[in-house]
Order: sequence, then structure tokens, then C-alpha cells
Amino acid sequence: MKEQARIPTSKVERASRFIRTGAKVGGNYIKHYSKKLLNPDHTRDELDADNAEDIYESLSELKGSALKVAQMLSMDKNVLPTAYQDKFSLSQYSAPPLSYPLVVKTFQTYLGKGPDKIFDSFSKNAVNAASIGQVHQAELDGKKLAVKIQYPGVSDSISSDLRMVRPIAAQMFNISKKELDLFMGEVESKLLEETDYKLEVRRSMELSEHCSHLEHVVFPQYYPELSGDRIIVMDWLDGLHLKDWLAQNPSQEERDKVGQALWNFYDYQMHTLKQVHADPHPGNFIITPAGELGIIDFGCVKVIPEKFYQPYFKLLEKDILQEELELEALFTELGFLSEDDSEKEKLFFMNIFKEMIELLGRPFRMEQFDFGDDEYFQQIFEAGERVSKMKEFRKSKTARGNKDGLYINRTYFGLYNLLNMLKTRVVTSTLSVK
Repeated sequence: MKEQARIPTSKVERASRFIRTGAKVGGNYIKHYSKKLLNPDHTRDELDADNAEDIYESLSELKGSALKVAQMLSMDKNVLPTAYQDKFSLSQYSAPPLSYPLVVKTFQTYLGKGPDKIFDSFSKNAVNAASIGQVHQAELDGKKLAVKIQYPGVSDSISSDLRMVRPIAAQMFNISKKELDLFMGEVESKLLEETDYKLEVRRSMELSEHCSHLEHVVFPQYYPELSGDRIIVMDWLDGLHLKDWLAQNPSQEERDKVGQALWNFYDYQMHTLKQVHADPHPGNFIITPAGELGIIDFGCVKVIPEKFYQPYFKLLEKDILQEELELEALFTELGFLSEDDSEKEKLFFMNIFKEMIELLGRPFRMEQFDFGDDEYFQQIFEAGERVSKMKEFRKSKTARGNKDGLYINRTYFGLYNLLNMLKTRVVTSTLSVK
């Protein structure tokens, strides 16, 4: 894989890269429409592939929050054509890595010496590379270690990158400025947390200790004495990323074992710890040779406020959808409805959010759920696409939703997508709210 010798870090450089990418995309559209004039049956497939290539190439060089947006989009099958999903999913663990001299410079800046002075051995080439940092393999005193190194300038560029991404997000997600204002602050705060490696080490140690009793879930040991502001050192977990493991065609029993471990891991965090690993993409999980689920990244953790937890999970109770008055009160408390809504608006948004809650909560209302049911996911995607096109949301005088729900919803839909990839059947009655 081609390495990067440097990352654009100044605001001017990064803005110029966004502008150049926009020009390339514009050129792709001109080429597409020229071909369509000659051949009316010419499809968008080539256009989507060219745009995906150009956008991903640009974002992967910028790293940081720009690439993180691509990663988040690749998890949402309802937003992007397949060409974009396939290309952007590379950002989960196959982005172009930094060159070794930049890695050495990061070590010297934050730990005062190069990796060759710290470890008995250290791989010059990255084992994998994602949006915020890349991982190298090292060895010390007979222990095999994973060393995560943050890209230079990532934390400093988050705010300016998100300002440049805002108009793109508004267009792609078809959401209003009010909703962007409500949610972008939450996105920015979480991305800033992800660049705080001392916080990540602390949370990783705490959460892995709290979850250590869970069956078929394993965690690496962390080494704060070897870590720093931009470097994390942990045990190396042998195994395969989820997609690579699935390519080996595991049995239904093996897939159910991993799927149940995933469900129990998230269920325990949500309802007992009230803080949750909020970045459930395939690159954050390893399947060990023993078929156990390895959790290798706690960079994004959402602490769940009690004032959000109670009404949100009340919506997942079995008979709540029949309780109109209680449902209206919960929707108002969570920001789905506004006290300024007219009766017509209230009825419209009540019906929309009832449908969405029924879909999201369906697995919780059964003893066991088959996440291999593609028809269920098709219903979710179709509902999401239909809602995104409704002018009532664009014209609404108020933002609909709750900022605390942004990462909780993302977590559940990310978890659902992982379980769908596994084609697994899960006992979902472990939920503490019945």
C-alpha cells in the first residue's frame, strides 16, 4: 500500500483540497452527461465509481474528521450508492498509512525517543490504518504489542474540517440547518474525544475491566506507562477482522456465538454501565482463533445521561406504541415533537416517529431475533429514504430529535448492521427494560 510522506495540516491547504475534489467531481458529472447524450441508456455506475474514487482519495490524504465522515457514511447503506459504500469502507482499517519517518517523528515529539529505543522490535510498515491513526506491531520482553499512532494535526483540524463538511452533509442527508446546529456540536465533541489518547487509554482500561466477565468477549491489556498524548500501546490480539473471518464461511453456530457476544457486550454497557462503545464498525473488532470477540478500540465512547436514558428506553417497552398519551409525552421530552407544533404537525410527526420506533425496537420486543432477515433491513432503509425526502422535515421550524440520541442511534444501527453481516440469531431478551 502506498504510504504518505506528509498530511496537509493548515486550514488553507485542507480547504484547497476540498475545492480541488469538488472540481474533479464536477468534471465527472460533465463527462457522465456527455456520454448520456450519445447513449441515453448510459447508467450512473461509472459516475458513482469515479466520484467515489476521487472523494476517497482526497479524504484519505486529509485523514482525521474528513476521513471519519467517510467511515460513518460507509456504515449507512441507506445514504450512499454501492460504489461509495465499498470505497469508503476502506477507511475503517485500510486507509493509506503514514511513512516511517513521520512515525518516528511522532514518537520523538511525544515520548522523547524513537520506537527502536523503546521496543525490542517495531514494524516499519503499518499493519492497518484508519481515519484517526494507524497501528504498528511491536515486541517487548517477549510480548507482542499493538502500537496505535495518531496522525499529525488531526485534533487541530477537526473544527475547520467540520465547517467545510457541513454543506456536504446538509445536501447528502437532506437535513435542515437547525438539525445540523443541534447535532454537529455533538459530533465535534466526540471527534475531539477520539483524539485524546490519554482519555482513550483510561476508558479502555475501565470498560474492559467492567466487561471482563462477559462470555466470549476478550480485551487487550493496555500499557499507560508506554503510551502518550498521541500513542497507545496495548497487547496484540491475534485473529481476523470481522469481514475476513466471514470470508472463511464460519458455521451458523460460530456466527451465533459471535453475534450473541456482540449483543451482550452492548446490552451490558447500555443498561448497566450507562456508557457505551459508540463506534461499531467492523474494523474495531477481531475474531480470535478460538472464535471469541476481541474489542480493540474504545476511542469513541458515549456516556448516556439519565434524563435521556429513561424516556429513550421507555420507547422500547413492549406495549408503549398503544399508549398514545404517554407516547406523545415521551416524544416531546426527547425533542421529536415541539410544544409549538400545530395539531396537524403533531399528528404527522407522531405517525412518522411511531413507525421508526417500531422498526428500531422490534428486536427488543422478541425473545430471539434473526438479524439475517434482509427484509427487516430493507424496511428500515426504505423508511429512512422516504423520511429523508419529506419536505415537512426540511420546513420544520424546530430541529427534530435529541443530541444524545445521535450516537445512541448510530450505535444501534451499527450493531444491527454487524449482526446482519453475521446473519446471526440473537437472544435479545437480555434487555433489562421489558
